[in-house]
Amino acid sequence: MVAGRVVRFDAVRGYGFIAPEHGGEDVFLHVNDVRIPEHQLRPGIAVEFEIEEGDRGLKASGVRLAQGAGGVSSAVGRHPDGDDSLCDVLTAEEYLQEVTEVLLSAAPTLTGEQILQARRGLLQFGKTHGWCDG
Repeated sequence: MVAGRVVRFDAVRGYGFIAPEHGGEDVFLHVNDVRIPEHQLRPGIAVEFEIEEGDRGLKASGVRLAQGAGGVSSAVGRHPDGDDSLCDVLTAEEYLQEVTEVLLSAAPTLTGEQILQARRGLLQFGKTHGWCDG
């Protein structure tokens, strides 16, 4: 078994990628090769899996949660600039707190309603890019 973390998973399409802990290229992940509930597949979740050679490259099989703490740590994802180093993924609550602080600091004349609108949009944007979970 190889240890790694889910980099991304598209539930609609049923596939994603896992970054092996030992490094190297990301491994393709298909929903049919998962032994955990699909809703648990999110960026940063620690998993264990077998690596097979698929038609298009490396493919994960027998994917399950890693041993210990439910396989979850403070989630880890990709840097927004696309490089392969890892960065923290915030909870939605942490992300909104950070966004609120930035908005209040950068634009102190915003109304409460404007801040709430900006937060909603930025939260969706953050989720889309894997910067926060939820």
